[in-house]
Amino acid sequence: MPLGLVALVGAPNVGKSTLFNRMVGSRLSIVEDTPGITRDRLYGTGEWLTKKFRLVDTGGIEIKKAPFQTEIRAQAQIAMEEADVILFVVDGKTGLSGDDQAVAKMLYRSNKPVILVVNKIDNIEHVSDASEFYALGLGEPMIVSGSHGIGLGDLLDKIVSLLPETEEKQYEDAITFSFIGRPNVGKSSLTNRLLKEDRVIVKDIAGTTRDSIDTPFSCEEGNFVAIDTAGLVKKGRIYEAVDKYAALRALAAIDRSQIAVMVIDASVGVIEQDTHVAGYAYEEKKGIVLVVNKWDLAPKGLQQQDFEADLRKRFKFLDFAEVIFVSAETGRGVEKILPAIKRAFEGCNRRIPTSILNSIIQDAQAMNPTPEFNHGRLKIMFSSQVAVNPPTFVMFCNDPNFAHFSYTRYLENRLRDSFDFSGTPISIVYRQKK
Repeated sequence: MPLGLVALVGAPNVGKSTLFNRMVGSRLSIVEDTPGITRDRLYGTGEWLTKKFRLVDTGGIEIKKAPFQTEIRAQAQIAMEEADVILFVVDGKTGLSGDDQAVAKMLYRSNKPVILVVNKIDNIEHVSDASEFYALGLGEPMIVSGSHGIGLGDLLDKIVSLLPETEEKQYEDAITFSFIGRPNVGKSSLTNRLLKEDRVIVKDIAGTTRDSIDTPFSCEEGNFVAIDTAGLVKKGRIYEAVDKYAALRALAAIDRSQIAVMVIDASVGVIEQDTHVAGYAYEEKKGIVLVVNKWDLAPKGLQQQDFEADLRKRFKFLDFAEVIFVSAETGRGVEKILPAIKRAFEGCNRRIPTSILNSIIQDAQAMNPTPEFNHGRLKIMFSSQVAVNPPTFVMFCNDPNFAHFSYTRYLENRLRDSFDFSGTPISIVYRQKK
C-alpha cells in the first residue's frame, strides 16, 4: 500500500530531528544543539493507529545567508511540494522569530494541510507562551515536547486524520518492479529498452491516486508491471542542480513494488546516496536486484569482478542480491534483467516444508552450538515459516534474549545454503516456547 508523506519543516534548532526520531522510533536523524546540523532530508516510517506513513526531516530554514542555506531551502521546498501533510515546527522556548515568519510565507503558497507544532514546551506552566504563534495565521498551535514525548499522541491523531486515503491498483499473476537509484543513472533508458525489446504492452495506467504510472507487459519470462513515477514540474531555480528529490519518488515506487531494481552508474561508481536508497528497499524487505548500467562507459581497464567486489563491500547488507552488468545505450546485458527479477520474486515467495526446516535448524545447532549470551544459551526447539514476501521464520526457543545476532546470521546462511533465496531478505524471529 502506498504510504502518505509527512514533512517536518521549520527554522534551525527548533527540534525537528528530535520529533522525527520520536515518531519513527529510532535515532536516524542527527540531533545536536548546533543550528543547521541537519542539512539533507532524512526518511523514515512512522505508524499510528495501524496507519503507516513516511516522514521526511529537513534542514532548518534561515533568513540570513548561513552555510548551505540555498541547498536547505531548495530541499525543504521540494519536501513541501511532495508532502501530503506538513508539520511546521517552532521553538516554544525562544518564541516567535523572523525565521518562523519566513517559513510561514513559504507554507502559505504550498496549498497543503499544515499543522503548527510548538515544540520544547516541557512544563505546563509554559503553555501560555504558545499564544504568540497564532500571529503566523496557520491555525491553532499544537503543544508538544519532542524530548519528553508530551503531546505526541494528539499530534499523531491529527496527522493520520489529514493523510489522504490512497488506492492501489491490484495486479494478478504479474510481478511488479521498479527501477530505483539516483537521477541520470539510466532508469528511464533501461525501462524503454526493456519495453522495446520484450514488450506486449497492455497500456499505461495510473497505479495510485498520484504520481505513478504502471506499465503492464508480457514477454517470454512472464507477466510484469513496470512502476514509474512522474517527474517534478519545474518551477524556477530551486530544482536546478537538486537531485535528491528523486529519493522521495523512489520511496513511493519501492512501497508499491514487489522487486526493487537498484541501478548503479558504472561511469561514476557507488556513492552515499545509492546506499541510502538501497537501504530503504532493504528496510522495507523488498526483493532486490543490483544493475550496473553504463558499463560501456566504465573506466578503461576496470574489470567486472573488481567493480562487483567494491559493490559488495559498499552494500554488505545486500549480499543476497544478484549483480548484473548492462548498457541501456547498446542493449548489452539488458536481457538478463527480467530473469533476475523473476528469480528474486520466486525467492521472496519460496516456502520450506516445516519438517525440512526443522531438520535444517537442528542440524545447524548440532554443527555449531549456540554461544552463551546474556547469561544463557539459546536452544531452538521448533521452527516454522509463517510468511513470504519476505520469507519469515519463527524460532520457538527457551529465551529470545539469548539469541546473538551472529548466530541469527549463521542460521540465515544455512537456510540460504539449503534453498535458493537469492534476491530476497530473510526475517528470523524468536518466540519463547512455553
